[in-house]
Amino acid sequence: METSDSCLHAWMGQEALAEAMIPVIGRLYRENDVVMSVYGRALTNRSTLEILKAHRFARRVSKEELPLEETAPLLTALSQLELGAADIDIALLNQRFRDGGGACGLEEFLRRELADVVGKRGADDCARTDIVLYGFGRIGRLLARLLVEKTGGGHGLRLRAVVVRRASDRDLAKRASLLRRDSVHGSFEGTIRVDDTSDTITANGVQIQVIYSDDPASIDYTAYGIKDALVVDNTGQWRDTKGVAQHLRSKGVARVLLTAPGKGELKNIVHGINHHDITATDRIVTAASCTTNAIAPVLQAINDRYGIVNGHIETVHSFTNDQNLIDNFHRGDRRGRSAALNMVITETGAANAIAKALPELAGKLTGNAIRVPTPDVSMAILNLNLERWTTKEEVNDYLREVSLHSDLRDQIDYIESSEVVSTDFVGSRSAGTVDGLATISNGSSVILYVWYDNEFGYSSQVIRVMEQMAGLRRPTFPAPDIVDEAISMLAAAGSR
Repeated sequence: METSDSCLHAWMGQEALAEAMIPVIGRLYRENDVVMSVYGRALTNRSTLEILKAHRFARRVSKEELPLEETAPLLTALSQLELGAADIDIALLNQRFRDGGGACGLEEFLRRELADVVGKRGADDCARTDIVLYGFGRIGRLLARLLVEKTGGGHGLRLRAVVVRRASDRDLAKRASLLRRDSVHGSFEGTIRVDDTSDTITANGVQIQVIYSDDPASIDYTAYGIKDALVVDNTGQWRDTKGVAQHLRSKGVARVLLTAPGKGELKNIVHGINHHDITATDRIVTAASCTTNAIAPVLQAINDRYGIVNGHIETVHSFTNDQNLIDNFHRGDRRGRSAALNMVITETGAANAIAKALPELAGKLTGNAIRVPTPDVSMAILNLNLERWTTKEEVNDYLREVSLHSDLRDQIDYIESSEVVSTDFVGSRSAGTVDGLATISNGSSVILYVWYDNEFGYSSQVIRVMEQMAGLRRPTFPAPDIVDEAISMLAAAGSR
C-alpha cells in the first residue's frame, strides 16, 4: 500500500522525467520538423503537467497509463537518428516495440520503423508555402493560432498576412486583442506585439502583415514579399467559382482554399476522405463544412464495415455569428430569433454535401439541424440502417480501433465516459469524437453520437487540407494501416 510520502516521491520522479523530455521534444520540432504526440495529442510546446496528462490520457485508449519510463528513453533514441520531417505517435511506437519489435533492441527497431526519415534531417528545409488569411473572424483567428504553433523551424506553412476591412482607427490593436484573448478557446499561448507603423502583428516571432482591402482581386501581395501564396478565404462571402476566383487575379496568389461548402463543380474536400482528389492543377478547393468534416469519416468507416442502406443526420449545433443575439430582422428563416435564448430549427446541407466526399452515399441520407444556446461544440446524431447486423459492443470496438490504427485516426476520436459534456471537447483537434456509451444498436440499425468542436476541430481539418495542397504533409509513424490486424479480427468475428 502506497503511503502519502511514497506517492509524492513517485509523482516527483514522473515530473523529472517529463521535464527532461521537454527540451528533446523542442529540438526535434525546431531542428528536424518532427512533431511528437501521444495518441494524436501533440507534445510540442507543452508544459510538464500537460505531458504528464497526455501520458495519463493513454489509459482511455490502451486501458493503462503510458509509462514515462518507457517513452523517455525512446524519445532520447529518436533524437539521435538525425530524423527528417515526420509526425511520430510515441504511444503507438512504444506499443509496437512492446509487442515484439524490441527483440532486436531499441535503436535497431527505430531505424527499421522510421527508415524513410532516418538520416534525412534538413532534406525539406527549403519547402515553404506563404499563407494569406482573407478574413480574420472565428475561423481565421483559430487558423492563425494553429499556423503560428506549427511554424517550428520556419519550413512548412508560413502565415504571412491577413486581409480585413478597416473597421476603426484602433483596428490593428483590436485585431491583435481578439487574437490574444478568446472567450471560448482561452488566451493565446505566447507573446503578441503590434507595430502600427508597419501594420504588423508579430505572434511568437511570426510577423503577420495586416492588409486593409475590400477587393480580393486588386491586392499586390508581392509588394510584401509574398509569392505563390495559398489564400484561405474564411469570410463565407463567396461560394462559387466566379466569386472565389477573384483572389487569383491578385498578384502573388497561386491557389485558394475556401473554408465553406463550395457550390457547383468546386471540389469539397474532407481530409482523410477525399484529400487525394486534390491535384496540382486545382487552383480552387473548398474544405466543406464543420458538420460534413465531423460525420464523413465516421460514415465512411461504418459504410466500409457494415454498408449503409439509408439514414438521417440530426445536428445539435452551437449558435454562430450569423444569428441574432436578441430578436431582430434576419433574412433566414427562424435565425432572427435570439440565439442565446432559443433552440432554433434550421436546415443543414451536410447530408447532401456528404455525397461530394462519399459518392456511394448519394441519396441515402437526410439531415436537419437545431441551433442551441452554446458558443461552441456541436453534436451529430447518426441514425443509420445497415446492410449487416451488429451489436453496440461490436460497432464500438470497431470504431475505437479505427480511431487508433486506421488512416482516419486524425479525424475520428473515441471516448467512453459517463461524465463528458460538450465543454470537454473544446479544443479537440479531431474532426469528430464518437461517444461510445451513447451508441444504440438494434440488429441492423445503429445510432451514433459524434461530438465535434465546430470551430477548432474544423480549423484543424482546414490546416490538413492546406498542407495537402502545399505538398507539405509529414509522413506519419507508425504508418497507419487502412485496416489493421485488430480491425480484421473484428470483421472476421462479425461475419461468423
